[in-house]
Amino acid sequence: MPLSEHEQRILHELEQSLYQEDPDFAERVRSETVYRHAGRYCIWSALVFVAALVFMFFTFSRSVVLGFVGVVVMFLSGVVFANNARRMGKAGIDDISRSLHSRNLSSTVHDPRDWIRGRFHRDD
Repeated sequence: MPLSEHEQRILHELEQSLYQEDPDFAERVRSETVYRHAGRYCIWSALVFVAALVFMFFTFSRSVVLGFVGVVVMFLSGVVFANNARRMGKAGIDDISRSLHSRNLSSTVHDPRDWIRGRFHRDD
């Protein structure tokens, strides 16, 4: 059911006031998509899976219980990954790959390096 003219006008006024009061938040909300959110959770769950694998590998020979905890964490992170990958679907993967190709990757690589150099630079 489409919005009425009055509802559209109110929504537009709310949007404009949001842009005026907090432009950074408004830009972040505008650029954030369900696909990026699910992709972020996929990345985190993959990292947790690898950390749990390493944990299980080092603790299983000492304690079967700790090794089993690592297996449970690996299973749960796999479930989170599968749910978010399903949520993203093919359209989400295409959206993320398009946004990565449209960015300037050299600035992504150099910005953290410049920050580290500036942070740990010594004045002699």
